[in-house]
Amino acid sequence: MRVAATFFLGFTLLAGPAAAQMESREGIALQNQILQLRQEMEQALRGRGAAPPMAGPSMAPPMTGSANDLVARLLDRVNVLEEEVRRLRGRTDVLENQNTRLREDLEKLQGDMEFRFSQQGAPAAAPPAAAPARPSAPAPAAAEPAARPPRTPERALQEGQTALARRDFQTAEAAAREVIASRAAPQQVSAQLLLADALSGRRDHANAAIAYNEAYVRARTGPRAPEALIGLANSFTSLNSRREACDTLNDLRSQFPNLRPPLSEQAAAARQRAGCR
Repeated sequence: MRVAATFFLGFTLLAGPAAAQMESREGIALQNQILQLRQEMEQALRGRGAAPPMAGPSMAPPMTGSANDLVARLLDRVNVLEEEVRRLRGRTDVLENQNTRLREDLEKLQGDMEFRFSQQGAPAAAPPAAAPARPSAPAPAAAEPAARPPRTPERALQEGQTALARRDFQTAEAAAREVIASRAAPQQVSAQLLLADALSGRRDHANAAIAYNEAYVRARTGPRAPEALIGLANSFTSLNSRREACDTLNDLRSQFPNLRPPLSEQAAAARQRAGCR
């Protein structure tokens, strides 16, 4: 009787910490097994207590063969359940470690994207203001050149495209950011594409992909949307993200099935470069 009671007390203490791990369907099933085992042990203890005592004041009732078999089976089940609890704890630790790593990777990716967007939206540095003329010594009107008026977004785009053609990527990028900062609505898509082409020329493919995507988002059905998708696919390929590149080119094919010859040739070359099927 004392052995069985001690075993029951130890099993009760074991079930306590295991209950904290019952969060999955396996844990619920394990808890049901523990409850069933506890009921069987209580029945066994009640059955032993009801057994008739033997003659003699100091002799305990002998343990019957059926009770011994029952306790042995219960011990085997306890060992199995202990192993199951250890396995579930190990899986819980593994899942917690995976969740921690995924959360850290997501926070790092979010920080990188926020930094790139902040760099993309930073306006170009304004040129220094011209020094005011001295009122005490006016010069002849013909001697002073006329002040150059600020360039319009159209002119900035034209000069940026000229700089891009001569591979002056820094000047082209500055012109594109100037137009983007001016918030001139008709030129935003062209400015985003100019910025993306300049960044791609500088081999800054990550920020180029962001600029191409921004150009596509601003005009999903516009005439320059296919150009933005082709540039985005090429940026993905340069970043060794060939699956994303092929997905982008598949979207291009489904949304714009009838491309004019120059763009269709560029799309075919992009698919070959990315190794798309």
